[in-house]
Amino acid sequence: MIVTLIVLCEVGFWVLLAAGLALRYVARKPRLGAAVLLCEPLLEAVLLVATAVDLKNGAEPSLKHGIAAVYIGYTVGLGHATVKWVDARVAHRFAGGPPPVKPPKYGMARAVHEWRTAARWIVAALTAMALLQAAVWYVGGDGDTGTLQMWQQKMLWVIGINLVIAGGYTVFPKQEPKDRVGAGR
Repeated sequence: MIVTLIVLCEVGFWVLLAAGLALRYVARKPRLGAAVLLCEPLLEAVLLVATAVDLKNGAEPSLKHGIAAVYIGYTVGLGHATVKWVDARVAHRFAGGPPPVKPPKYGMARAVHEWRTAARWIVAALTAMALLQAAVWYVGGDGDTGTLQMWQQKMLWVIGINLVIAGGYTVFPKQEPKDRVGAGR
């Protein structure tokens, strides 16, 4: 049931996103489009409640419960940025909006971009870790919570990898090629 619900939430996310953007740009109803886009967090609330009910009904904590927490964490940390990214492209393609802004490629501007990206991933991982810890407490000492704790360790890896990437761009900033310096600015 949980795996099916995760798939339905993912499909629902993209359906609501498409519907919200279609209302905003095709039907020229920006308020209604925004209202539809604001319904997206309800999908995660449904998934969270279903996961809690599944655990409460005696389901052994497993991979699916970990994936549900990670999915919700992703939505919290990166959902807004994903919607903005898609929105900018749809506005440009179908509503005559400006071309999407590309991230900087070089120097400290790139490092700042990488730190912002890392921050989003860290929020996603911390949210997932908090939900996983809540599930561990919810199950209590009677259940096998090893799978949930394994997912927490994976989220620590996500945090570590993002810190290494952002730190790398800070310590070793990518330099603009010599033949391009001053050109096209």
